Amino acid sequence: MAADLLQRMRTRVLVADGAMGTVLHASGVPLDRALPELNLTRPALVRAVHAAYLAAGVDLLQTNTFGASRPRLARQGCEAAVATVVEAGVRLAQQARDAAGADVLIAGAVGPVAPSSLRDRLTEGELRAVLREQLEALLAGGVDLLLFETFGDLRELVEAVTVAHELTSLPIVAQMTFLDDGRTLAGDDPATVAATLEDLGVTVVGANCTLGPQGLLEIVRQLGRHTSLPLAAQPNAGLPALVSGRFEYGADEAYFARYARRFVELGAGLVGGCCGTTPQHLAAVVRAVADLPPPTRRLQEPLRARRGRAARAASAIGSDVIRRAGEEGADGRAAASSRPGLAERLAAGEFIVAAELRPAPGADAERALRDAALLQAAGAEVVVIAAPATARVQVSPVALALLVQQRLGLEPVLTATTWDRSLSTLQADLLGAYAFGLRNVLCQTGTPPVQGDYPHVAGLWNVDALGLVRALNALNTGRDANGLPIGKPTQFLIGAHVNPTAEDPGEELAQARAAIEAGVHFLVTPPVYDLAALERLLDALGPEAPPLLLGVQPLQDFAHAEYLQHEVPGIALPEATLERMWQAGERGGEAGLALALELIAAARPRVRGLLVSSASATAAESVQLLRTLPR
Repeated sequence: MAADLLQRMRTRVLVADGAMGTVLHASGVPLDRALPELNLTRPALVRAVHAAYLAAGVDLLQTNTFGASRPRLARQGCEAAVATVVEAGVRLAQQARDAAGADVLIAGAVGPVAPSSLRDRLTEGELRAVLREQLEALLAGGVDLLLFETFGDLRELVEAVTVAHELTSLPIVAQMTFLDDGRTLAGDDPATVAATLEDLGVTVVGANCTLGPQGLLEIVRQLGRHTSLPLAAQPNAGLPALVSGRFEYGADEAYFARYARRFVELGAGLVGGCCGTTPQHLAAVVRAVADLPPPTRRLQEPLRARRGRAARAASAIGSDVIRRAGEEGADGRAAASSRPGLAERLAAGEFIVAAELRPAPGADAERALRDAALLQAAGAEVVVIAAPATARVQVSPVALALLVQQRLGLEPVLTATTWDRSLSTLQADLLGAYAFGLRNVLCQTGTPPVQGDYPHVAGLWNVDALGLVRALNALNTGRDANGLPIGKPTQFLIGAHVNPTAEDPGEELAQARAAIEAGVHFLVTPPVYDLAALERLLDALGPEAPPLLLGVQPLQDFAHAEYLQHEVPGIALPEATLERMWQAGERGGEAGLALALELIAAARPRVRGLLVSSASATAAESVQLLRTLPR
């Protein structure tokens, strides 16, 4: 079969199937269900998913065994049935293939043996035993190849491939998952991954999950620079959003298929889909790559990572600004405390210029402070501390907000998310921050950062953004969320999000009105590119609505515009904007900045301020817009 797989890849581009979990969840399977267990309890449903992908024209089916390891099945009480579950998964894929009369390969799907929070509890011997148990069952079932996917730690994937080589000579497709900083969850870079896997003797090296088409494209490019092996790419269908208890993804079929062609042009001989993709996505991919010749892989010299001049300049300038701010010391903080705060300025009808500040990964709070100092020097009067958007560990938003306030005298707005903490913990944290002088809170439900596995309800979800608004309003009356007195009332300034281009405008408007009724003091939009949609929202909210800050993020180029349009739920760009960015070509940054300034000028009479952010989450891009704003 190794020769068979490689021979097929030499003659044409192979298309693997897409997500199993997405289709099963859309069929009503709960998010917290162990999907491989369905091989026994709902075999017809699993077989139907395989049949749908076969009807789409794929060349490779992946068994429903991604999470069929003993530790994962133990969460559902099925740990004693690993072999039964796995062999049933192989059998269902084979039955679907036979029923369709299709000449396709069956890939035995293997994922990390346990969620990352539990994996470190396994010894090396236990890890190998778990892998061996699942692999032996796949081989007993008669798979044509092994497909290791969504591994976030290269060490674990090395163990998996090593065990596989001890058991079989079948071909091995080895895919890791990377975060948006270009490294795996464990910090492995593409160069190390590619070289290590090639040395191990795998058949195909690739990447899947976590990232959408654009993000994974750069990963595949980097992998290709460090290995001569065939490449594989199976991206997610954009970013997930939790809608009515179900995760939805933004990338449509045509967009997804266009990127499949680009993966092939980079050297991928195997393309498919991961979370959020459906048989419709893969049917579009089959059509898109049908006329492409299979790529010829050759070893290329590694390229040294480059950092932009702007990023280096921003770091240097930021260090100087924060040094001066530190030298001012108590005088600077005293001056800041004498200025009217955000609440007073909104009440006075002033126009507010705010900028988003993202926590830096790791313990490097100084880097975030340098960014804050840059934003302050460019004219930002307020910084909105964003919620973590990555699985990387970082300084908490509360701590960063307090540092910005104390070190720079710059007023912060804390974005407080509710998905990951109980209401009692949220109240305790916010009261603690209040004691240190933090007054402004932007309430957001949020979602767990994507880190490889199909997203599930991993958080507490004890309360949503609206519930947090109500809780903060209760604290402002001197009572907690249960109505119990807390003593002296707080004076939180409470904000909430509202999206003019939400997929369900009626529901979005209802949520905004509920937040206003619950006591919200100001509203903030995500980045907006559609002026007409903004005006419709403002008309619907009416003149009595709280002050609204307009989110503004200049487009970098056409690829950025496409990414927002197709991979980010809730963001919509007018066709005229997309056309203008396409026509701009290499001058896309200039066009994006011009579009942002035009939108601000048109919207300014109806909004009470701006929230400037950057696509790269760095201060340098925001500074460019801030310095261009009319004063």
